[in-house]
Amino acid sequence: MKKIFKSLVTVGAAALFLAACGQEAAQEDIRTVKIGVVGERNEVWEHVQEQLEENNEPVRIELVKFTEYVKPIQALEEGEIDLHAALTEIYMEQVNEDAGYSNTTIAYTTLNPMGLFSEKHTSVDEIPDGGEIAIPDDVSNESRALLLLQAAGLIELDAEKGLLPTVNDITSNPKNLKFTVLAANQTARAMTDVDASVVNNDMAADAGLVPTEDAIFLEPVADSSKPYYNVIAAREDESEDPDFQIIVDYYQTPEVEKIIDEVTNKSSIPVWE
Repeated sequence: MKKIFKSLVTVGAAALFLAACGQEAAQEDIRTVKIGVVGERNEVWEHVQEQLEENNEPVRIELVKFTEYVKPIQALEEGEIDLHAALTEIYMEQVNEDAGYSNTTIAYTTLNPMGLFSEKHTSVDEIPDGGEIAIPDDVSNESRALLLLQAAGLIELDAEKGLLPTVNDITSNPKNLKFTVLAANQTARAMTDVDASVVNNDMAADAGLVPTEDAIFLEPVADSSKPYYNVIAAREDESEDPDFQIIVDYYQTPEVEKIIDEVTNKSSIPVWE
């Protein structure tokens, strides 16, 4: 009887050991993908992570947070992260061109309309002659801000400059507005010092603003908005990585659409098909 008991104990211990080894091996097979993001509102990615775990997918995500838009592009190129999901395609392509990078779109996420915000005025019409407006300083966001101000009827731009005008391309400025060019993460903070600020959608959210409610003018959404779609991007040589496609599939779902609507109060628009 004692021999039988010892045998059972031995078999049980061996089974536990093998199970532990199996779990350890399974853990080793799980890949962690580092994703660069900008801003503190990451409920969507937290949901994606939960779903990956619940469905025992062979991939997990780790968020790497940045405060400047250019940083995730640089970090991806240098191999510090595997993906980024924080930037418009036009901005990424401009940085790629300037720096010789290979950041490549693998999926679209949202369109995040820019807004014109003010603590001093409740409408565009109230902005006074000689008023001061803060705009982002990087090429694509500066251009986007100027196009927004044109849509608001405050200025006119040289049409030949397309999507990339600068302040030098303003052809009409009836109110003689002054433009203060700041880092994108500073325009919301400047609202107390200027008549109005053009603020990126995610920077507005971090500042406690709701674009659909608080902006005195919100960027129009049209077919021409596609260059401003936000993307998930990888290095070119890894753009077809199957693990990345798993992450994309878990992002582009009806459940994520609902979270985006709730978190942004419908200020961000899902754009995947």
